[in-house]
Amino acid sequence: MDRVIRMPRPPRRRWAGALAAVVTASVLSLTGLAGQAQAADVNNAKNGGYESGLSNWTCTAGSGTTVSSPVHGGSAALKGTPAGQDNAQCTQAVAVKPNSTYTLSSWLQGGYAYLGVTGTGTTDVSTWTPDSASWKQLSTTFTTGASTTSVTVYTHGWYGQAPYYADDLSVFGPDGGGGGDPAPTVPAAPTGLTVSSTTSSSVSLSWNTVSGATGYNVYQAGTKVQSTTGTSATVSSLAASTSYSFQVTATNSAGESAKSSAVTGTTTASSGGGGGGSLPKHAVTGYWQNFNNGATVQKISAVQSQYDIIAVAFADATGTPGAVTFNLDSAGLGGYTVDQFKADIKAKQAAGKKVVISIGGQNGTVSISDSTSATNFANSVYSLMQTYGFDGVDIDLENGLNATYMTQALRSLSAKAGSSLIITMAPQTIDMQSTSNTYFQTALNIKDILTVVNMQYYNSGSMLGCDGKVYSQGSVDFLTALACIQLQGGLAPSQVGLGLPASTSGAGSGYVSPTVVNNALDCLAKGTNCGSFKPSKTYPDLRGAMTWSTNWDAAAGNAWSNSVGAHVHALG
Repeated sequence: MDRVIRMPRPPRRRWAGALAAVVTASVLSLTGLAGQAQAADVNNAKNGGYESGLSNWTCTAGSGTTVSSPVHGGSAALKGTPAGQDNAQCTQAVAVKPNSTYTLSSWLQGGYAYLGVTGTGTTDVSTWTPDSASWKQLSTTFTTGASTTSVTVYTHGWYGQAPYYADDLSVFGPDGGGGGDPAPTVPAAPTGLTVSSTTSSSVSLSWNTVSGATGYNVYQAGTKVQSTTGTSATVSSLAASTSYSFQVTATNSAGESAKSSAVTGTTTASSGGGGGGSLPKHAVTGYWQNFNNGATVQKISAVQSQYDIIAVAFADATGTPGAVTFNLDSAGLGGYTVDQFKADIKAKQAAGKKVVISIGGQNGTVSISDSTSATNFANSVYSLMQTYGFDGVDIDLENGLNATYMTQALRSLSAKAGSSLIITMAPQTIDMQSTSNTYFQTALNIKDILTVVNMQYYNSGSMLGCDGKVYSQGSVDFLTALACIQLQGGLAPSQVGLGLPASTSGAGSGYVSPTVVNNALDCLAKGTNCGSFKPSKTYPDLRGAMTWSTNWDAAAGNAWSNSVGAHVHALG
């Protein structure tokens, strides 16, 4: 969320243009891994597992080193650390044959990471992944020109972002004559398969990494139901109070392993959906600014009646890892007192509204990265709920999160607060492109207690829709095709909302008129007023919409809430 007028949110705007280009150039590589190598193909890359240090590799500005942990396979991996204007690019010249097709792939983890090739003599290609807490495989294909005998493959991170890790890089295709790492063998069957969590409609699984594996298949009662590149998966759309048997196999270009030992996961009894207390079927969320940035200054009592959930922006980090506090900006809000603030919250609740404390925002620095910080987070948020009367929490961490420990924190908070707890989330578009992204994983992990995910459809580069096509922000199609990813990826329709700025001043880019928002809502809920993209089914239980912010809405004469709010509540 933007705290400053018309200022784009770092780091996103720094790479929005590059992101749009990369997404457009590598749609195929993001929507699925390239096919397996042919029998005569060899791996032309050398030291792709970094077992010989940085031999055959050149890294800019001393940005690369090898580490013993984390590793995907073997005993070493590359760590690239961006600094200043250096993006930690590591390159290798690879011998290839002219007029030939090759598959470039690598496993990556950590901060934003890119994989690509130059000097192909045809079209140079690249692909990328946002920050990831676990290993993720990227793969793309390229074709060499008529006189091309060498290409340069590379990995790099992004300016000012966290270090990235790379391992098991390969360039499979015809032998270029330069030598390379040996071809893989069929991996062993996975071990350590366990049920990590269950809900009334899903079972989450995890297992140990298999050396040499590039992917895994999940089997339910002997039938393949899912493929993944990581060592965890969530099987959704299951019946409540039912037992299911699962097995996992490991795969690479040499083939598929035998199945693992089976485990049984039993779904919980149905609770009628996620958290939310007595919210209306279709709800509108608005962020209330605890600061003055030029928008209309409001007290909670002045927030427009169309808003069903009011997210107080923002809590503040403390010196204790994971812990947050709240400091009312009385001076910036015209002398608004804590007692008035508390009383206004109670009055809104008496009118049937929910008020939550938002964590993060554009400048949020809260990090939940281990069990201790998860506990601190849950305890501190619950303390704020007791002190101010908040109904729950909004997760708006725009600099990444750890799915494992954020899940732990929110489940701990739920255990303290009970079934009436409101949990909302406001991820950026990039955070919800795939169920492997940590934000999406967290949402699925807490599906049984999650109220709504209001993704921010603004300050964004071009993104993939659920149909594999690239869409640019500012259209009905951008809203519907991206919402479709969440709807098909495991979230209930009642847990999906559309987040848009209330005016052109509310975000750096991505504002659309209320009519466009309403058309997108109709398209998803009723199948009408769609653009070129039309979902394969309708979602009449779609939760609604969100805006940044109630203050910018007020500054624009309440045009957003008067139009979108009324439309949401009339969805039926």
